[in-house]
Amino acid sequence: MAAYTTPTNSNKWVITQIRHPFPSSSSSSSSSSLFDLGFSSKSISVKRSKFSCALSPSVLRFPKQPYQAPVITKEDSTDTPKTAQAPQWNLLQRAAAKALDMVEGAVLSHECQHPLPKTVDPSIQIAGNFSPVPEQPVRHSLPVTGTIPGCIRGVYVRNGANPLFEPVAGHHLFDGDGMVHAVTINGNSVSYTCRFTETQRLIQEREQGRPLFPKAIGELHGHSGIARLLLFYARGLFGLVDHNHGTGVANAGLVYFNRRLLAMSEDDLPYQVRITPTGDLETIGRYDFNEQIRSTMIAHPKLDPVSGELFALSYNVVQKPYLKYFRFAPDGRKSPDVEIPLDVPTMMHDFAITENYVVIPDQQVVFELQEMIRGGSPVIYNKNKKSRFGVLSKNARNASDIIWVESPDTFCFHLWNAWEESESDEVVVIGSCMTPPDSIFNECDENLKSVLSEIRLNLKTGKSTRRQIIRASEQVNLEAGMVNRNQLGRKTRYAYLAIAEPWPKVSGFAKVDLSTGEVKKFIYGDRRYGGEPYFLPRDHNSKGEDDGYILAFVHDEKSWKSELQIVNAMNLQLEASIKLPSRVP
Repeated sequence: MAAYTTPTNSNKWVITQIRHPFPSSSSSSSSSSLFDLGFSSKSISVKRSKFSCALSPSVLRFPKQPYQAPVITKEDSTDTPKTAQAPQWNLLQRAAAKALDMVEGAVLSHECQHPLPKTVDPSIQIAGNFSPVPEQPVRHSLPVTGTIPGCIRGVYVRNGANPLFEPVAGHHLFDGDGMVHAVTINGNSVSYTCRFTETQRLIQEREQGRPLFPKAIGELHGHSGIARLLLFYARGLFGLVDHNHGTGVANAGLVYFNRRLLAMSEDDLPYQVRITPTGDLETIGRYDFNEQIRSTMIAHPKLDPVSGELFALSYNVVQKPYLKYFRFAPDGRKSPDVEIPLDVPTMMHDFAITENYVVIPDQQVVFELQEMIRGGSPVIYNKNKKSRFGVLSKNARNASDIIWVESPDTFCFHLWNAWEESESDEVVVIGSCMTPPDSIFNECDENLKSVLSEIRLNLKTGKSTRRQIIRASEQVNLEAGMVNRNQLGRKTRYAYLAIAEPWPKVSGFAKVDLSTGEVKKFIYGDRRYGGEPYFLPRDHNSKGEDDGYILAFVHDEKSWKSELQIVNAMNLQLEASIKLPSRVP
């Protein structure tokens, strides 16, 4: 993810070019904005595999624990992280902890009698280059090959899932703790660091030396998932854990808004992260926009490049209203919530904006918690539900004027852009349509396909059309990427997307002409795989939409080294590469 001097995965990433390269929450001179990010590659299930487990398993090579976290105290913190220390329990709490640990051991013993699906098998989900890395203090004067373009001056920031502790049972790639990687560029002087985002969840688990909070995807399925929830809330009743200040992992999104860098996942409020003058990272704490929000916030809010407003959703999987929409003025003032009527809670990881509308996907992957009672996953594909998009005015005070347009059998985990075409009364949506829709979450025999598509929503007739942008003969899985964020919500010609081949690895990126379907590829090379591409405009006033650079982390599986590559977006020529002191998952 990155910040940029004018109005930008996560799994997921952002880039920030900042006139003052070391912003803090108190800075008043920086006009930079941070953008959306995508998500890191996910493993897709095909077969089942065996997995041996215990209460303290040793499945993977993890960084040595514990580590010493930085002490951070900031006046604007909502929940200030504290130095790790052993919990002080009374006799009753110690007895309760021992009894609940025994119950957990019995649950784990029962789980280990059954093979895990590949979608939640830690030996697959976080193995190889997907395996976690330890924190790295700031390393300066990194080696640079080539010449870094003079317009790139600031901090490139990437967010992703990186579990602190070894899993005790099932683990999905989305379940890890949030870790931010930061590359500070000042001419050819470059530094790098990576730090965990100090969520309330991570702080408590580090204090007790093991995972305690249920993993939303890897563990909350079937009867054992119900048992884990009961164990978690029982520990809460005895004061062994505290879930009142959030349970999220802040591992998916990054946005720079109103002089604050926010890390987020849709299961909690955002967490504010600060870049220090030395290029290090500090967690300020949970950020509730000055007590304006109490609910969760979607991982990919949208920043309008013209108005400077931030648009967001919040969804609830337990009770109505299942979905709310709100926006923030450039100075951080929040609008009243708009309740969006939904019959069932829908998996809603992303949405889109146009010049005048927000575009809300209500698709067929939904939450049905009762499935856990029947032994299944609470995240399912409901083939009887109709997939549709809601088009709502950005300034709506209620949802009475929302226009719903059906789009049969459409599931887009990410939407890259949307715009209005008034001459045809249509809203055009660009997204990657996935089939099978729930294959990221549930094991299936069919290989996942991610097809870049144009979906046209006719606001007058209520009908939709969908076309594959790339010719079938050239079809590749395209996921994780972006358009030029200076034109977000307006008609764009190009999209820059990760080539997720062989799935789930990323062998390069594609520059796609959305009108002609022409594809130009940049391939990283033999056994070299990367993350999602980030497009950085050369200048806010550049006439060419593709006048800028693509930045992406790349990992060489032969040398086990990582680097940040900078590629000219116009001719796809490598301009520079920055050698990093440690691996970036």
